[in-house]
Amino acid sequence: MALRIRGTSAPVHTGQTRPRNDRTRNFELLVLPHREAVRSLAAWLTGNIADAEDVVQEVYLRAFRYSDSYQGGNYRLWLLTVVRNTFISWAKMNRTRMLEYCRDPFADNTGDIDETVWDSTPCDPEVLTMRRADDDLLKRLIQQIPAEYREALLLREFEYMAYKDIADVTGVPIGTVMSRLSRARLALRRLWLREAQVATPMFATARGGGANRSSSLHSP
Repeated sequence: MALRIRGTSAPVHTGQTRPRNDRTRNFELLVLPHREAVRSLAAWLTGNIADAEDVVQEVYLRAFRYSDSYQGGNYRLWLLTVVRNTFISWAKMNRTRMLEYCRDPFADNTGDIDETVWDSTPCDPEVLTMRRADDDLLKRLIQQIPAEYREALLLREFEYMAYKDIADVTGVPIGTVMSRLSRARLALRRLWLREAQVATPMFATARGGGANRSSSLHSP
């Protein structure tokens, strides 16, 4: 039997041969409002659409298979937990670098971590600015952040989760979530500034070259 989840590229085959029943219909009704969140988180975690589609298909299979374990409450939170766990399994199976919990490259100089401003708004202003400026660049920079920081940042800034919900999804204390978010924002800020420093001389050179060519055109 195949589940038809609108917004997915292909039907999700459950392996069951019996006719559609109330369980199937209830599952589809629960999933539909969250399909964009599932696809978005999978895409950010995997780093590309093709791999995200594979993860999403497996997410729906797992969610349907274990739907009886859902005991009520925030279904979106439960489903995104399935996304996170499915991604981890996929990453291990494919031996991808996306799951590397590597040493924090900024651990030697973390004195300015406290500069991060914590408030009640879901999105950090710097992240919002980066998102508006260049989505492709932001995706590339986020992939350079250690995995445990990256997932906390994605859940907070792109899925708008509360700290407690992130703690539930990742299975770590709230204090650890806040620490990872602080380090993730610091790492992203430094990567962004480094990128800007590289791009600025190139831009200045291009402008300077353009000015010289322009002046030569008007010179006698």
